[in-house]
Amino acid sequence: MSWMAWTLPTAAFFSLIGLTLAAMSAWELARPCTPRKGFLPIVTTRGDRLFVGLLGSAYWHLLLIGLTDWSIWIATVLSLVWLFAVMRWG
Repeated sequence: MSWMAWTLPTAAFFSLIGLTLAAMSAWELARPCTPRKGFLPIVTTRGDRLFVGLLGSAYWHLLLIGLTDWSIWIATVLSLVWLFAVMRWG
């Protein structure tokens, strides 16, 4: 039987996602948000934008790694730029 190998980067990634969700929950309890319309074609809340941003970042990352010969760090930075743009202006 084989077990999943939890490397430090994998553990850090999932820990960061968990901390982000906890911080977003605390932020929502402290300051409830009102839905707003940004560049996304739907009215969204903070949580909606986080979900869309994380999902889009994953797809951008996979697309850039799969279709280009760019460094993984370039794909990571561009994915994070997408996430921050969606959170700020989405």
